[in-house]
Amino acid sequence: MAYFQNDDLEYVVNDYYGDVVEFEEDNDAFADNQPRRSLEVVDDDSDDDDYFEDDLDSSKVKSDTSALEARNGKDIQGIPWERLNFTRDKYREARLKQYKNYESLGRPRQDLEKECLQVEKGKSFYDFHYNTRLVKSTIVHFQLRNLLWATSKHDVYLMQNFSVMHWNSLHRRGSEVLNVAKPIVPTEKRPGLLARPLSRVQISTMAVKENLLVAGGFQGELICKHMKQPGVAFCSKLTTDENAITNAVDIFRNPTGSMRVMTANNDAQVRVFDIEKFACLNRFSFEWSVNNTSVSPDGKLLAVLGDSADCLIADAQSGKAVGGLKGHLDYCFSSAWHPDGRILATGNQDTTCRLWDIRNLSESLAVLKGRMGAIRAIKFTSDGRFMAMAEPADFVHIIDTQSGYAKGQEIDLFGEIAGISFSPDSEALFVGVADRTYGSVLEFNKRHYNPYQEIVF
Repeated sequence: MAYFQNDDLEYVVNDYYGDVVEFEEDNDAFADNQPRRSLEVVDDDSDDDDYFEDDLDSSKVKSDTSALEARNGKDIQGIPWERLNFTRDKYREARLKQYKNYESLGRPRQDLEKECLQVEKGKSFYDFHYNTRLVKSTIVHFQLRNLLWATSKHDVYLMQNFSVMHWNSLHRRGSEVLNVAKPIVPTEKRPGLLARPLSRVQISTMAVKENLLVAGGFQGELICKHMKQPGVAFCSKLTTDENAITNAVDIFRNPTGSMRVMTANNDAQVRVFDIEKFACLNRFSFEWSVNNTSVSPDGKLLAVLGDSADCLIADAQSGKAVGGLKGHLDYCFSSAWHPDGRILATGNQDTTCRLWDIRNLSESLAVLKGRMGAIRAIKFTSDGRFMAMAEPADFVHIIDTQSGYAKGQEIDLFGEIAGISFSPDSEALFVGVADRTYGSVLEFNKRHYNPYQEIVF
């Protein structure tokens, strides 16, 4: 993956994603009297506790948007289009025309559209429920967008500058779970454990499952925290390599049911850790920087994606490649397995998501196209009924798998997407938006079909 220092993030985002018409504010109308905050990790000496106390002040609830307000005409992100000198449609039109998708490889793509499945859009699988700006997603690296995780239909975790925040959508309340600006000292100490204190970690990726929080850092850090225990259980730098970004982390169970943590780094290494003793059990080496990994539901297979147009399927225990995936035209940064373990989805900078039947890897099962940018995040619902894929900005697509991936819903918003996550019960979808003014967490709730609603009395 591309390597940029965090100090350059604002430039990078503006360069690759921001070459569009800027909002022209009329007497600062668009700002809506809200303070602007930079997308990059804040690097100042302000009091972190005061910062979050101010940020979660209940007086700012007026900036949030409910489903009722949206039905009455309010923009779901709270953007006051009626006070601007252009309409939402006009701004969308300009953004679609001027947006530049970042590419690592300059391969010809004129025939790509012919491969893509024609998805019937306009469906409504998930309805808008709430948008809060009391917590605001932030990103560290423009290619890494896995910074939001839902652990229930009311609980979601996200990165906000130097803090992992918890948002409870039922009580509409946010709280800090982990502050990585301050020194982090691991609580687990035993002979042979390669733990070391860390500070001011720029978190580039994260995962939260089964009461375990795992985060990776811009300088190759790994942090593991048991959610029900104080402090950080384990933290360390995985490598001294100069270009050592931790690109992805995954929490999974191996075939015997033991929980493991997997990391993918820019040093072309994949590492597997035991969570009981935080020992490194395996280390797999590849020929290119590894941008993403995901383990199949049965814990036996490993998808490996990186700085190559081709992806690999490997044995999760040995790391040995057992198959190759050919078809993408650029580097991959996201993947997800269908819960049945037979379908793997891979997201690429060529603006497509390819679906692979693990029983026949000779060609992709289907190709799904984004609206304007790379596919940087993919998630399936736990029941396998829906798949969501997120572009770097503005669009999240929800696909009905039971339709043969031919029916979809398009969520249209404005801003960089920091992450997407379905709740474990598939009832909610959360979207993190990173933006100076309109950074937020959007919540969508699953629509349930009621045949009696169609009865005419």
